[in-house]
Amino acid sequence: MENNNIDFKDLWKQQSVNQPDMNALLSKVRHFKKLSLRKLILTNVLLIVTAVFISFVWYRYQPEFISTKIGIVLMIAAMAFYLLVYNKLFGAYKEIDSTKSNAEYLQKLIEIKTRQKFLQSTVQSLYFLVLGAGLGLYMYEYTSQMTLFWGVFSYGVVLFWFGLSWFYFRPKQIKKENEKINSLIVKFEEFNKQLEEDLS
Repeated sequence: MENNNIDFKDLWKQQSVNQPDMNALLSKVRHFKKLSLRKLILTNVLLIVTAVFISFVWYRYQPEFISTKIGIVLMIAAMAFYLLVYNKLFGAYKEIDSTKSNAEYLQKLIEIKTRQKFLQSTVQSLYFLVLGAGLGLYMYEYTSQMTLFWGVFSYGVVLFWFGLSWFYFRPKQIKKENEKINSLIVKFEEFNKQLEEDLS
């Protein structure tokens, strides 16, 4: 007999599932939620502060080139778009440990994993592309006043940083995030299977 809407609270008292293991798993879920919400809030603060600073630079120094203004708009738009998508995870994180059944836990974790995958691929690709284009246009007014060497050097440093972020830091962060969520999903699937076996 299969029942994916098993009430953990009742069955933990009745079945042979190891109670400390279950408590440890729920503790990991709460830890995952806490870290995820902290990261989300920190990302919001950093990108909002950066957008405000860029806006202040525009207001304070009044760039002359239209390319600089377009660059600023693109950078702020990239940050706003990223936060708009990223913040949709807030509700899923908040609700993750307020469920009662293993099916609900699994469903919520899989939902978060799906959203993370979209964020890590499509959204981050668009974010880096638009942000890079905006930064390139923004820099043009200032690098055009430099010698050729320093202009090329400035763009080279920015391209190096983008390359390092995209090919090194980004994959490491994605791997770390995926390992955390996958570990929780596997554990819940294992406990789900064990509970179903105990009930059959």
